[in-house]
Amino acid sequence: MKHSDSADDAPEQTSGWPVLDIDRQKKGGLVEQIVVAISIMVGSRALRIGTRMPSVRQFARCNGVSTFTVVESYDRLVNLGLLSSRRGSGYFVARHDIAASPQAAVHASPTAIDALTPDLYSGVSDALPVGAGWLPPEMYGEATVLDAVRQAMRIPASRLRGYGHPLGFPSLRQHLATSLSEELFQVEPDQVLLTHGATHAFDLILRSLTKPGDTVLVEDPGYSNLQSLIRHHGCIPVGIARGEAGLDLDALASEAARTQPKLMFVNTVLQNPLGTSLSQAQTHRLLALAEQFDFWLVEDDIYRELAARGDASLAAMDGLRRVIRVGSFSKTLSPVLRVGSICASPSLVAELVRVKMLAGLTTSEINERAVYHAISARPYKRMVERLVAQLDAARERSIDCLAQAGMAPVARPRGGMFVSAGWPDVQTPEWNGKIIADMALKAGILLSPNEFFMLRAPETVWFRFNVAYTDTPLLQAFLQSIRPR
Repeated sequence: MKHSDSADDAPEQTSGWPVLDIDRQKKGGLVEQIVVAISIMVGSRALRIGTRMPSVRQFARCNGVSTFTVVESYDRLVNLGLLSSRRGSGYFVARHDIAASPQAAVHASPTAIDALTPDLYSGVSDALPVGAGWLPPEMYGEATVLDAVRQAMRIPASRLRGYGHPLGFPSLRQHLATSLSEELFQVEPDQVLLTHGATHAFDLILRSLTKPGDTVLVEDPGYSNLQSLIRHHGCIPVGIARGEAGLDLDALASEAARTQPKLMFVNTVLQNPLGTSLSQAQTHRLLALAEQFDFWLVEDDIYRELAARGDASLAAMDGLRRVIRVGSFSKTLSPVLRVGSICASPSLVAELVRVKMLAGLTTSEINERAVYHAISARPYKRMVERLVAQLDAARERSIDCLAQAGMAPVARPRGGMFVSAGWPDVQTPEWNGKIIADMALKAGILLSPNEFFMLRAPETVWFRFNVAYTDTPLLQAFLQSIRPR
């Protein structure tokens, strides 16, 4: 069938969907007009969050345009965060908080702050990665990791057939189950699902437990990628304030009563970006609220090995009835290996495996073998102990260095690799995190401003600092040069 953008193609009215006022002579093209029109409809709430959009073919017939035009328009709207897509289900309205001018959003060009986002994860930039979430290789214990990778590459020839076990490499799952059972909570190997890191785990959980329009509670500030991922699935992220004293549980109770959330993501220990940990009392009340308002708790536990023994664990308190525990090895081995895990109840694991296989089949057995060889080797525990000691020393040096630039911690971290610190000055259009991060990038420094981590508009200016890179002359000179007077 031939598709055309010609005015000779008579639009066919699709049930419940208005024909857009498209001017084929107007400068800017059809895609831009469609994006602006739908942006206005979303922003005015004529299209509500969770609304399913017409299929590409239906929209094309209705408005007399080609399917190629519709695909490009939908892709642009997904990139703007206004729509989300689900394989086999279509496109859904994801959010209403668009710019006052949809045209401005369509034409917005990437700023330096947008450009640095991939560099915070890739590790290929030459800039000083002060805002990155990974450590220098020498702090991970290079010899242990490289030896584990070499052993993993000796995979038996018989394992080169097929895709591997749907749950992941059995020996690694057994090791994880044994370690967790000894240190935190009882879990069987078949309750452990291996993933491509923690973010993949979050994606599988959202795919399995939510639908467009559902409310998902997150910490504010919290993990920036998670907020975007929730929106991509068409869900509504609602922030619960977190600070030095932990979560605002009264606000959580109010939001849960108002929004009826499907689940909540929470860092129990060494929260990203603040580095704080929840008390036993707070975790008990959090579990009680999850029970009262019937929502899942996803415990982002990727910093557990860097935390103090005996720190609170939602999974240990709950026994995986209402809690889903997500782990990762990117903070103690290397983010390059891309291995994470989900621990959950047997019935939920069965659904997560089904979604995992639908979305991308199995995970990399070679990576999982490398992780297994590393964490089961005798030097691993000593390596982690040494890493914790290095981070403790670096964190104290970082706090002292930042104080010399007039910066104070937003919250005193309990451990880990981050210090979030800033100035008390109220931010303005001329003085805010994005502007300073743009300046830093030009000076060869990657910074993570508070805007990355917050759903609320920040009042002051602060950044998340990776303590492994903070005590450097380049950063000190830059912070001193922009210090508020």
